[in-house]
Formats: sequence, structure tokens, C-alpha cells
Amino acid sequence: MAGALVGGAFLSSFLNVLFDRMASPQVVAFFRGKKVNDSSLLQKLKTTMTSLRVVLDDAEEKEITSSAVRDWLAELKDAVYKADDFLDEIACEALRQELEAEDLTFTGQTQTLLSFINPLEILGLREIEEELKVILQDLDLLVEQTAALGLITRTGKEPSSPKTPRETSLVDEHSVYGRDDDKEAILKLLLSDDANGRSLGVVRIVGMGGVGKTTLAQIVYNNSEVQRCFNLKAWVCVSEDFSVSKLTKVILEEVGSKPDFESLNQLQIQLKERLREKKFLLVLDDVWEENYDEWHRLLKPLKSGAQGSKILVTTRHERVASVMPTVPTHHLKELTEDFCWSLFAEHAFGDENSIAHEELPKIGRAIAKKCKGLPLAAKSLGGLLCNERDVEEWRDILESNLWDLPKDNILPALRLSYHHLPSHLKQCFAYCAIFPKDYLFGKDELVLFWMAEGFLVHSAVDDEMEKAGAKCFDNLLSRSFFQQSIASPSSFVMHDLMHDLAIHVSGQFCFSSRLGENNSSKASRRTRHLSLVVVTGGGSSSTKLENIREAQLLRTFQTFPRHSDCPPEIYNEIFQLTLGRLRVLLLTGCSDAALKFCSSSKLKHLRYLDLSYTPFLFKLPEEVSALLNLQTLILTLCVHLGSLPDLQNLKQLRHLNLERTRIGRLPESLERLINLRYLNIKNTPLKEMPPHIGQLTKLQTLTDFVVGRQSETSLKELGKLQHLRGELHIGNLQNVVDARDAVEANLKGKKHLDKLRFTWDGDTHGPQHVTSTLEKLVPNRNVKDLQIDGYGGVRFPEWVGESSFSNIVSLKLSRCTNCTSLPPLGQLASLEDLSIEALDKVVTVGSEFYGNCTSMKKPFESLQTLSFSRDARVA
Repeated sequence: MAGALVGGAFLSSFLNVLFDRMASPQVVAFFRGKKVNDSSLLQKLKTTMTSLRVVLDDAEEKEITSSAVRDWLAELKDAVYKADDFLDEIACEALRQELEAEDLTFTGQTQTLLSFINPLEILGLREIEEELKVILQDLDLLVEQTAALGLITRTGKEPSSPKTPRETSLVDEHSVYGRDDDKEAILKLLLSDDANGRSLGVVRIVGMGGVGKTTLAQIVYNNSEVQRCFNLKAWVCVSEDFSVSKLTKVILEEVGSKPDFESLNQLQIQLKERLREKKFLLVLDDVWEENYDEWHRLLKPLKSGAQGSKILVTTRHERVASVMPTVPTHHLKELTEDFCWSLFAEHAFGDENSIAHEELPKIGRAIAKKCKGLPLAAKSLGGLLCNERDVEEWRDILESNLWDLPKDNILPALRLSYHHLPSHLKQCFAYCAIFPKDYLFGKDELVLFWMAEGFLVHSAVDDEMEKAGAKCFDNLLSRSFFQQSIASPSSFVMHDLMHDLAIHVSGQFCFSSRLGENNSSKASRRTRHLSLVVVTGGGSSSTKLENIREAQLLRTFQTFPRHSDCPPEIYNEIFQLTLGRLRVLLLTGCSDAALKFCSSSKLKHLRYLDLSYTPFLFKLPEEVSALLNLQTLILTLCVHLGSLPDLQNLKQLRHLNLERTRIGRLPESLERLINLRYLNIKNTPLKEMPPHIGQLTKLQTLTDFVVGRQSETSLKELGKLQHLRGELHIGNLQNVVDARDAVEANLKGKKHLDKLRFTWDGDTHGPQHVTSTLEKLVPNRNVKDLQIDGYGGVRFPEWVGESSFSNIVSLKLSRCTNCTSLPPLGQLASLEDLSIEALDKVVTVGSEFYGNCTSMKKPFESLQTLSFSRDARVA
């Protein structure tokens, strides 16, 4: 199947990255400088890769039914990883030489920081040739096998580039078909009193995976009658990790209480008191646990609620429901063919009229019929076809032999959706097998992982990698590979069946292990991405280590849950046995012993380093300065971290998060991080910005700008940062020496800034100077959230409250102690939330507060919350 829907075999995108590497000026110059066999070996590598690339589409088609081809593809993937590691080694050395030459030019001497790279680990001429010959031998053997396997070059249309999904094709969980009767049945059970007179009743939804149990529960959970009937509501995703202690903590948090204890006994007493005489609804989604005793322990504190309290359970298994108190079970059936077609059509056609396409509805109905009434399958295939109107492509989907594979836990419809993804999206999706089931992830978080792994290099120029990653994410979201989380709207999750699919397609290359459980599965030599789920009270260290000992070529190491205390010997094993290939490393919440392993010279390939929540980190190791390829450095909530080393070698750094550290001064070398896009310095004791921060012209997110008194730290530097977006807090405005600097900050020209906060901390100038400064800090009209704190002027400038700021939704005025009257805020048509705090000299509020509003245009037409307070609240 070489049609446009087949975006290319999984490895195609990977090979494209390798071709880019081989053609890069750094690699070409390095080989030429080393005179490696007149570069003929590099040319042979290109030729061999080309011979393999042309048969990939055929191989991916035949692996469906041929285990021999499947094994061949796994061998090829392993060999391609090794080739990529080799070329990245060359690129690392070329970058090191480039930095040394640059430093010699500027200072006349080589930096001592680069000495952290061990010269003995730098490849020599003979080592380069030998390693390349071994790689070529492996690849040549794979080329020779193509004939025996019957692999051929496929011809046909070139894969179409993924289009940005239409807004109507995005996942919308409220578009539900054929569930009205089910909804009414569940509502009736939830809103009626227990027939046996018990205070706590249980309602169960039982159905197969992908049939829509969670969606139905969500609809009921948000129903207006349910909202009125219950005092408290809580939604908890249970999944396979049924820990009574953990679930009790989560329920406490859901009903608005912070867990105060660690012992289960104290937690249950706290929950019992919180629920006492309250009528509550608790949803336990995706339950697998069948043990009666465990259920009995969980239910104990829940029985303190008022009469009519309910628990709504969703599960795939009758046995799970049978251990619960006797309540009628609602069996959720598959959708009828007509409803399944309606759901498929909504995702495939969006706002278009399907009748306008003569043949497609007929084919679409046949595809929908093959979805067997499963909403997840219908949405996934509808999303796949949403930008495709070629009849032959639809027919290819209908007639695919993937429908006829032997049954396993992977739905044919989902397998089809994956099979027809573009190559780079297959890579991105398969990587998600590293997450545990039901893990909530952020869009930006996943994009940074993809970027570090090199998945986005070929899909965009360097400047656009984050944007390309966001498009990949939206594409997978629109096809239902990801879903928006019910519990946290800013987070996302994979459906269990999609997670099973990710594990299936990633094969041995992704491995996730639960440390606290007896698990016979082990990582292999092919494993490149490893995650460990830390379970309290786990088994012996030797068992844990045995499961991961073979994984010596790791590119990713993560632990879950984030900030868990992973045993130090695990980190020791990772650093001692892995052969220095890591691209992504998370050491969140690690112990002091584990942190020592971070100072390894084996991390030269590293792109992503997360040390957040590390309590023993007082100073960042100097060796971090030698991680020349580092793109992302996250130090959030390292509450004792007081300083950073010289960062001037980290030219590739794009994302730096220092939120809630104790860093009071940023290194002056920050100005040399010319690729930096994101700098988070929220809640740090920073006194002023480093000099010349305006040279970081690619910055898109700067959470805070702390004004200094010197010219190179003044507001003028802000004017050079033309691409800022999101939120910005400008602090220490009392340090502005010349009010004209505020004009040069050019906030008016920063149209993507939607949240602004201005803060003065003390008065060093008279009220007139302060007023003049704020007058010139006019934001762009797109600003939505504005805060002015500590302003010492007698009056507010005219732009504050001006009706042209029609996008302002939230406004806060705080500690403006010299102001005697309020600005005309009634003119702000979209203002919903207004807070006025500690304006000591405002005695009365007159008509000036409304502005020039008339009987035709009422003041504060959108206002929902108005708050006056004598004291300023901490932000």
C-alpha cells in the first residue's frame, strides 16, 4: 500500500535524520580533516542506507504476516541506532573542536571547562574506521537478506505531508452518539436512594475496552442534576495500580483536603471526617482489582457520607464488579451501526456534508461497520481520514489485511490507524510506551522529549523544532492517539488500548518495569528507552538490577512517579553499565548518593536533563557546563540551589527552568546562550537580570524581567526581545533611572504577551517619575490579564481602563498607596475578575470608576467577581 495515507515506514524518518547528519558541514569537515579512507567509508554508509530505505515500505507491509521480516526490521532498527550513535559521536567531537577554536579566537586560550571531556574518549582515526566498518558489515548483511525475504522497492505516490488538522476534527468528548438511554439509566441509579437503605450505594458500568465507559461516566459526572444533588464530587482514575493508601490520598485531594498523614489509619480517619454527613459522588474509573479485602478496606471511610452518596465504578471485568455490594450493573454495549457511522462521519468529515462526496459515505459506512461499535475505533479511523478525499485511499483502508489478523489485545482499527501514520508520527507515538498506564503528560513536556531524541530534526529547520513538535502532538490528538485528561484539562493521557498499541509497536526498544513487584520481564540489548515505576516497599535490589542489566545502549532513563525516591544503586547501574548514549535523563527527587553519578563524562550525547525536586542540590556540578548538546535543563524546586556554573558552552540550550530555586544571580555568560527559547525564573530571589539579556533574541518565554540600575540591565534590553509570548512579570521597577527606557521596552509591539504584571518594591524616585514610567509601559491591546503592584503614582495613566483594551479579562491593582481615585475600569468590556487591594488613600468610589459608559453601554458588562481588600494578598 503505497498511497498517500501511508506516510512511510517507521524507520524512514530515522534514516532521513541520518542522511542529514552525514551531509552536515561538521561531519563532512571532520571526516575530511581526519582523512578517513578519503571519506569513502562515509559514502559507502550513504549508499547502503539508500539500498535499505527503498524496501522499508514493503518490509513494513510484510511484517504484518511474516515473523522473519519482523525480526529483520528489528535488526535493522538496532543497526540504525548504532549508526546514529556513531554519527552523533562525530558531531559531538566536531562541536567540541569548534568551541575550542572559538575560545582561542576570543581569549587566546582553551577553556578549562572543556577539560571535563576526557581526551581518551575522543575517537582517533583508527577507532573511527574500525567502528564504521563494523556498522557497515551489519548493514551489508541486512542488505543481503532483502532478496531472501522477497523485499522489493514499492512505487506509487509519495507520502503526503501531514496537514494541520481542521479544528472540527479535534477530539471532543461531548460529541456522543447512541448513549441517551445509557445516560438516563445511570442517572436514575445515581439519583435514587439505595433500595436496601444503605447510606452508600454503588453503580457499576461494565464493558469492553474502547466502548466508551469513561466518556459515559464523564457525561453523567458533569450533568446539571448530578451537580445539584451531591455536595462533593471526586474523580479518581484507578487503573491497575490499586493501592488503598494511594487511592485514599487521591480521594482526599479530590474533595479539597490535603493529606496530612502517611499511615493508612490516619488517612482514613481524615477522609471519614471530611465526608461525614456529606452527600458525595465518587467516580472510580478503569478498575481492575478483584480482591474483596482490598475493596473492603477502601470502602470503610466512605460509609460516613450522608444518605444517597454514590460510587460510580467503570470496569472491563464482571469479576471486578462482583466483589462490590449488590447493586444492578449497567452493561455498556457497542454502538449500533448507524451511531457508529455517525461518530465516524463527524471525525472524518467535520463540518462538510458527507453527501457531497458521492462514493465516500458508502465506503465509510463499511469501515464503520468493521469498527464493531467501538467509539474509540470509529474516532481513530475517522481522524485518520479527516484530510483525505481520495476514494482509493478510503478503499485501501476498507480492504486492508490488517482487519484479518489473529485476535490479540490490539484492536485492528487502532492498528490500521497507526499503520497509516506518517513515519515521524509513528516514532513520536511509539516513544510514549515509556509512560506508565494513565500517566498524565503535558504537551510541552512530550515535545521536549521528542526534540531530545531527534524525532523533530528532519521535520523542521532548527528554529522551528518546538513548533513542529506541537503540530505532531496536535496531529496525534486529532486522531485520538491522545485524549485530554478529565482530571486535569491542561494534561493529556492515552487510552489503555492506545497504550497497549504503543507497547506493541515499540517492541523491545521501549521497556518499562515496576520496581516493587515480581516481574519476570527484562530489558534487552535492544532496549533504548527505559522507565522504572517505583512502588513503595518493592522487592530486592538484585532483582531490580537484573531486570535492566542488559540495557547498555540506553537513550532514555526516567522514573515514575516523578520525584519518587529511586534506590541509588539503580542510578549507579545506569551510569556504570550504559555505554554513554543517553539523550534524556530524569533524576527528579534523587538522593545525594544518586546525584554523584550525574558528574559523569559519559553524558556527552545528553539533550535533556531534569534534576527538579532534588533537595541535596546546593550547587550544580561544573561538569554540566561540558554537556555541549544539552537542549533542556530543568531545576524546578531545587530549593537549596543557590548558584549556577559558567554556562557559555551550552550553545544548544533552548529551555532553562529555574523556578523556585534560590538563585540570586544568573551568570553573565547567559548572554551567549543564543538558542535559548524558554527561561523560567519564577519565585527566585533574583535581584536583577544579567547584562545584555537582550542578545537572547530567540527567547519566546521569559517569566520575569528584574530591572537593574545599569544600562545593560535596564528596561531597554527588554525591547530587543521581540518574540516574547505568554506571561511576563516586570519587577523592581523602582530601579528605572530613565523613564524613556520604558518606551524602548516596546511592550506595545509584543502582541503575543497576554499576561502582564508590573511590580515596584519601594520608592527610589518621586511619584511623578513613577507615573511617567507606567505611562510608557503601554501593553499591546491583546493583553488579557494585567496586574499593577506597588505603584507609587498619585493617579493612574490614561491607558489603564481605556476601552480599547477590550481583551482584558482579569485585572488586579495592589499596594498603589498614593492613588486617591480609581481608573475608569467600567469601560473594559471583557473584564470578568477585578481585585483591588491596599489602595489606602481611596476613600470613596465615584462615577469615574464607570468611565464614559452610557445607557446604551452599561459599565462592567462582563464582570463576575469584584473584590476590595484593605490588605494585599501574596500572589
